[in-house]
Amino acid sequence: MDSVALYCTAGLIAGALYWFICVLGPAERKGKRALDLSGGSISAENVKDNYNQYWSFFRRPKEIETAEKVPDFVDTFYNLVTDIYEWGWGQSFHFSPHIPGKSHKDATRIHEEMAVDLINVKPGQKILDAGCGVGGPMRAIAAHSKAQVTGITINEYQVQRAKLHNKKAGLDSLCNVVCGNFLKMPFDENTFDGAYSIEATCHAPKLEEVYSEIFRVMKPGSLFVSYEWVTTEKYRDEDEEHKDVIQGIERGDALPGLRSYNDIAATAKKVGFEVVKEKDLAKPPSKPWWNRLKMGRLAYWRNHVVVVILSAIGVAPKGTVDVHKMLFKTADYLTRGGETGIFSPMHMILCRKPEKASDE
Repeated sequence: MDSVALYCTAGLIAGALYWFICVLGPAERKGKRALDLSGGSISAENVKDNYNQYWSFFRRPKEIETAEKVPDFVDTFYNLVTDIYEWGWGQSFHFSPHIPGKSHKDATRIHEEMAVDLINVKPGQKILDAGCGVGGPMRAIAAHSKAQVTGITINEYQVQRAKLHNKKAGLDSLCNVVCGNFLKMPFDENTFDGAYSIEATCHAPKLEEVYSEIFRVMKPGSLFVSYEWVTTEKYRDEDEEHKDVIQGIERGDALPGLRSYNDIAATAKKVGFEVVKEKDLAKPPSKPWWNRLKMGRLAYWRNHVVVVILSAIGVAPKGTVDVHKMLFKTADYLTRGGETGIFSPMHMILCRKPEKASDE
């Protein structure tokens, strides 16, 4: 009996090792190892305090709507979540439609390549990635188009990560990353031959401000495409469940306030763009983008065990467990938003900067 118990115990240990090494390993190879989880540019001893500071923004909603406050709010968020995003999701911090027969990685790449195909850039031309994160889309787009991509992110830690990944991928000659606010970009007028933003402008307190700044740095005649986070025509503000879902998404993703789908084109036109095309890429026949979140529930619990253990032994900073819990709750809100059809993370708008300035 003792030998049977011994064999069973050994089998359980072997199974656990296989689970955490072989199954967990692929997630780590996307860009980040569990043992390296940090608070970005925040020192380890201050992660917990900064997590509390992040939540304090939601107790002062008027400050979230103030442009001067939002960059700090978003910067804090990405210091807290960047490593966890890389470790558990990958280097592209966005969603994509599920494509039957394709891996999540391939579906993500196809979604990114479509963006640059839409703006018709040629090899060697200069394009802008407004809100580049750690540069996953940038690298896919540079490799696909051979364009010179300049990304901007508010978060210094993401700049460091993006440059590291660019070099490892052998794409540092095509990809450049700068730290800055996309509401006040350090670029001259008429600099870029095209521009794109993938699920990033939702962090701007006012869409008009970021669109007008992108318009300023683009050359006349060039194209800009953006994948926007929006509430859809199915959203009803008087529905308490709808409001709960949308507020949950806003709290968990550092959003000063989600916009309605019908505000996007109107804003683009207001700053001077010509709207070429507008389409919600999440709608049928596209397959559910939230499938990945639902299929990732088991992975979340597996990862959460790792985070709890690493925090308990002092490898991961205090507060990492809280951040991980927050992201799991947010994933549930996002899934509910997708299933009910009241939220889309990929409302696509394609715009052109006119060859000549309007006489108005």
